[in-house]
Amino acid sequence: MKMIVAVDENWAIGKDNDLLVSIPADKKFFREETTGGVVVMGRKTLESLPGGRALQGRVNVVLTSDPAYEAKDVITAHSLEELKEVLAPYDDDRVYVIGGGSIYRQLLGQCNMVHVTKIDWAYEADTWFPNLDEDAEWEITGSSEEQTYFDLTYHFLRYERTAR
Repeated sequence: MKMIVAVDENWAIGKDNDLLVSIPADKKFFREETTGGVVVMGRKTLESLPGGRALQGRVNVVLTSDPAYEAKDVITAHSLEELKEVLAPYDDDRVYVIGGGSIYRQLLGQCNMVHVTKIDWAYEADTWFPNLDEDAEWEITGSSEEQTYFDLTYHFLRYERTAR
């Protein structure tokens, strides 16, 4: 399983259930990487998507503790055990955890790769991703050239779990 996330220089990912910034090249990378695969997210992440609707061209899985939660075109899992069962038929290499903060924290230990768009700016935020630079289990195995979007600079990074 993989994760895909955009973070600022402090590993912040969002504020008020929204992204910190919308960068077209980041959205394009996300779309190209996840289309045809499975995306795993929390309820609030689904509700933050355009129209609060499932992403087209992907199997959408929502992990929520609310036993009554249902959404159109979404598979719902209510526990990590149930999520494992839901994901069993799919190629692990095509499963992407896409947020939010608590879902990232719960599933990071089950992932072997994280695609990080690292933005060289610090935003006001209320949600963070674990800092992989401070975790000896993770190393950068790929990095793009510096990218720019107006006055922002950022890099596409690939982190992989080191041998356990």
